[in-house]
Amino acid sequence: MTGYPYFQIDAFTDQPFCGNMAAVCLLPQWPHSTQLQKLASELSLPETVFVVTKPDKKYEIRWFTPDIEMDLCGHATLAAAHALLNELHLEDHTVEFSSLSGTLKVFQDHGLLWLDFPSRPGKPDKLPSEWDEAFKFKPAEVMLARDYLVAFESEEQVRNWQPDRSIIDRVDMGQGGLIVTAPGDCCDFVSRFFTPRATIFEDPVTGSAHCTLIPYWQSKLQKNHFCAKQLSSRGGELQCRYKGNRVEIGGKAITLIRGELDNRVFQL
Repeated sequence: MTGYPYFQIDAFTDQPFCGNMAAVCLLPQWPHSTQLQKLASELSLPETVFVVTKPDKKYEIRWFTPDIEMDLCGHATLAAAHALLNELHLEDHTVEFSSLSGTLKVFQDHGLLWLDFPSRPGKPDKLPSEWDEAFKFKPAEVMLARDYLVAFESEEQVRNWQPDRSIIDRVDMGQGGLIVTAPGDCCDFVSRFFTPRATIFEDPVTGSAHCTLIPYWQSKLQKNHFCAKQLSSRGGELQCRYKGNRVEIGGKAITLIRGELDNRVFQL
């Protein structure tokens, strides 16, 4: 192989063209961050994830949207673990990543890949005044962690909500975004996720948002294991476990493209 292994993977689904898209790039060492951002912008997928293998069989991981580097991304971490375990056929059933959000583990169990992520419970808050016109009805509750979590009363409200991007873009959330959620009709809870001022406004399936969604719904439903759905046009299904200061997020993944990046892409 003359280049670097590259995979395009749909995460939180077992069907092509569903779930959330991620490019997975496996590198021998880190190039400059500007090079990573340029490739992520060129690919223009919701997330491009870069993984560097360390001598101790641990891995360093970084995530880039077409616009910025993220501190945490669930679907791309799932995709990276899928590439290592099911494409490169690692003997271990657990992958450990070193990241900006600390050590992250992904393990296989009963046909699912499970993310072991930090819990990020929100605190009661109110929406920025710039978003006053965004909702035609008063939200049931507003919480704030990295992301704003806005609770609606029904799945139908979440599914049918059509946000005016010109209003949502009035607030610069940096790495954060806007979660809308409600009890599910055929699952425990549903959600959608929006990122102001980003190239991709609505994220198809957002694992990191569930770091806030899981503790929120644990407090409401008084249970520790959930079935969740994200109601984007592509859709996604997630199994969720509340573990106190950690959460576990389970799902499947499918590889669409296998290839390599030309070694001239990065200056290593």
